[in-house]
Amino acid sequence: MEDMEDWPEIEKAATEKRRELVFQGAAFDERISSNGGLSSSIYSLKLLNYLEVSQCPSLTEIHEDIQRLTNLQSLILCRNRLSSIPNVVGQLKSLKVLDVSANNLSALPEGITHLKELTTLNVSCNSLQVLPEGLSLCTKLSIINVSKNQITGFPADFYSEKLDLLSNLVAYDNSIEQLSGDVHKLSALKVLDLSNNKLREIPSDLSDCPKLKEINFKGNKLSDKRLEKMVNGCQTKSILEYLRGKGKGRQGEEGADAVGGRKADKGKRQQKKKKVADDQDELEELNKMVVKVLHVSDSPTALSVTVSAEVKDVRPYLVCCVVTGMNLKPGNALKRFLLAQTKLHDDLCGKRTTATIATHDVQLIKAPLMYDVKPPTQLKVVSLGRKEMTAVELIRQLQLEADELRKQKKRQNVTGLHKYLQLLQGKAMYPCLVDAEGHVISFPPITNSERTKIKKTTKELFLEVTSSASLQTCKDVMDALIVKMAELNKFTAEHREEAGSDGEGDGPQDPAASSEPSSELIVQQVRTVDQDGNLKVVYPSKTDLCNDISNLNVIW
Repeated sequence: MEDMEDWPEIEKAATEKRRELVFQGAAFDERISSNGGLSSSIYSLKLLNYLEVSQCPSLTEIHEDIQRLTNLQSLILCRNRLSSIPNVVGQLKSLKVLDVSANNLSALPEGITHLKELTTLNVSCNSLQVLPEGLSLCTKLSIINVSKNQITGFPADFYSEKLDLLSNLVAYDNSIEQLSGDVHKLSALKVLDLSNNKLREIPSDLSDCPKLKEINFKGNKLSDKRLEKMVNGCQTKSILEYLRGKGKGRQGEEGADAVGGRKADKGKRQQKKKKVADDQDELEELNKMVVKVLHVSDSPTALSVTVSAEVKDVRPYLVCCVVTGMNLKPGNALKRFLLAQTKLHDDLCGKRTTATIATHDVQLIKAPLMYDVKPPTQLKVVSLGRKEMTAVELIRQLQLEADELRKQKKRQNVTGLHKYLQLLQGKAMYPCLVDAEGHVISFPPITNSERTKIKKTTKELFLEVTSSASLQTCKDVMDALIVKMAELNKFTAEHREEAGSDGEGDGPQDPAASSEPSSELIVQQVRTVDQDGNLKVVYPSKTDLCNDISNLNVIW
């Protein structure tokens, strides 16, 4: 094994008593390959509370010395080729997050059931057939993701009152044949995804889960064809109401007699009153804007941004995220979104003096991304609607345009990009977001690039907020932007505008999209890390998107 000096990141973490360490990507994979695994010196970093080793196909096993890292709270081992996890992982008594997604695991060790502090377990994209008995002993579990495996069912003890914090159970793309009626014992369950499994029945007891907000059973061949049709097209609340009715129906059949019949009549009247109340609740629920947060550990291909040390003295703060579900195609949807962004720039962003927003089409981004600085003469950008030029040339051209505008209109104020030129005065280096090919895709606070420009056909948006004021400023602006996007999306869904034809490549509208418009936004977390791979910030976190907005429903 190599010693600590051959792994400078480990030596640095030991010297500086760091609590976070990240090994990610091809460079580290090559080192792991030549070394025959991780350096043993990593297990001496007993202060670590966050360890990530990801995107390293040469990593096939984790040594049992992992048990020495007793302060670990997050262990991220995704997108490697691990064939097993040592049972001693159960000795990591402080562990809260375990992510071993996208590996070659065929079984999980029993030791996992000893992790009393565990809140998040992600074992998606493996070859698991069963889950270990005793998961209910992990009483603090809140999120379980077992999607894309070969699991045929949950252990009998899984449906337990002990798991009273379990809010998200994601198990799509498996071979699950049965969901027990005891699922109602999972009292905190909010999200249940069992799509693309082998279920024939959905137990009526599911309707007794008091907090259930989102269910997905699409892709199962249910014996109740009416229910199957509802599953493929209806709101969660309607499905639960149907299941509740089925449960009452069975009780009535078992105890049918004359008295029972009279009680049933009375019950129908009460049910009718309840239905009116429920309809009102459903209307209120439908009027809510829905934002669903997709955890970074749930997406093996999640984007991340590396931040260079040099931005500290120029424009140090950055938060990013990816948004899907934003429908920019109909009518003036794109125009409304761009106007809303301009308004945020003028108001909340103080005319870009406190923060700047940039939006990109994810499909046009070449990852990984680097937030860096460049001298004005070396920063080349294809500004929106212009040809490629250096920052010096762009600033000079904008200044000439501003002077010309002043002469023509005989006034001091100018519009467009020209009004932000003073924000760069005196700067020896300019901030920029650079893609994997070295192209500048964003030059805050002036412009982003034509290369990644959003259009009506854009389906995934990469959002970026930078600031020289504070990290919280970035987060506040991003919160406001996402809330505004949710409002606009709801407006678009409700008004059902026709798709315009403005040369943006619009084809016929998707029939499915037009028949069932949805305003739900999905926000994928994005991590920003320093050049050593240490985590700087994840957005959104649980403390973000907490605006006191009564008609906003954020699903974690």
